[in-house]
Amino acid sequence: MRIATWLITNAIALAVATWLVGGIYFDGPTSGMEEIKQKLIPLLLVALVLGIVSAWVKPILKFVAFPFILLTFGLLLLVINAAMLGLTAWILGPTEIGFHVDGFWAAVLGGIIISIVGWALDRLWPESAS
Repeated sequence: MRIATWLITNAIALAVATWLVGGIYFDGPTSGMEEIKQKLIPLLLVALVLGIVSAWVKPILKFVAFPFILLTFGLLLLVINAAMLGLTAWILGPTEIGFHVDGFWAAVLGGIIISIVGWALDRLWPESAS
C-alpha cells in the first residue's frame, strides 16, 4: 500500500508541474479525455522513474554537496531537485514515453512545484495509508 500511495503522490505532483510549467510536458493531446487516456500510463512511469532516481541519486548528491548546501543556506537543494527532474527526462529520452523538460529554469520551477505538492499530499493523506 505504501508503494501505491507513494506512486500516486508522485504522479499527482508531476501532473501539477506539467500543468503549471510550460517547459515540462508530455507529447500528445493537450486537452480532453483523449489527453488523459494517452498520458496516464506515461505519467505513472515518469513518476516511478523520478521516485527511483530521487531515492538513489539524490542522497549521494546531497552528501557530496553538503558543504555547498550549507554555504548557500539550502538553495543548492533547488538545483539538486532540478537535476533529478532533468535526469529523469534524460533517462526516458530514448523511450517512447514522450516526457520533456526544456531547460534549467523549467526544471527548477518544476522541482519546486513537485516538492510543494508532494509535501502537501503527504500531509493530507491519512496516516493509516502511509
